[in-house]
Amino acid sequence: MGVAKWVLAGAGLAAIAGVAAVAQYRGDSEEPAYRSIAKDEPFELREYEPMIVAEVTHMGDRRRASGASFRRLAAYIFAQDRPGGNRERIAMTAPVIQERIDQDEPIAMTSPVLQEETATGEWRMRFVMPSRFTMDTLPTPPSDITLTKVPARRIAAVRFNGNGSNADLAKMEAQLTEWVEDQNLTPVGDFEYAFYDAPMVPGPMRRNEVLIEVAAE
Repeated sequence: MGVAKWVLAGAGLAAIAGVAAVAQYRGDSEEPAYRSIAKDEPFELREYEPMIVAEVTHMGDRRRASGASFRRLAAYIFAQDRPGGNRERIAMTAPVIQERIDQDEPIAMTSPVLQEETATGEWRMRFVMPSRFTMDTLPTPPSDITLTKVPARRIAAVRFNGNGSNADLAKMEAQLTEWVEDQNLTPVGDFEYAFYDAPMVPGPMRRNEVLIEVAAE
């Protein structure tokens, strides 16, 4: 088999593996319950039910803070770092939610590389807890992780595929802002980023969303 054929074969296997990873991860992961109020692809207006999240914050640029936060939350749900000796594992859900919580410091609107380097601040990441748990039945988390009950809320969302770079997120924020204005909706919160797929899923197959809470009618 020639080099070109080996490359094509390898690419084909990688694509198959990527599809398998998507199917397995999404098939195994519980997602928060919501009711779709309006849909205008790729936009959607949703009514989410209350949920419990485990959340942690880290300082730095978004990707570094994301990595640190993900590792801390994973250590909690997989019982690798947990006080009290409770070894019950908590199932991974989707999506992982991230938001910037020091909005007074704007993210630099420059090229993707410079933006990645200068978008420093405090970032919060949330893992949604499986619906079978309550605040009383969840294992006690480490001191740097907080369990929070998020009330029912109305969310405007825009969906897109890709690696979820800062440039992608800024672009989708702008599109969602325009759609929210066109729908005469009133934002009442800050932007949140939702990432649905595991790292082994190829970028073009990853499902991402930019979200913002809006006032109920």
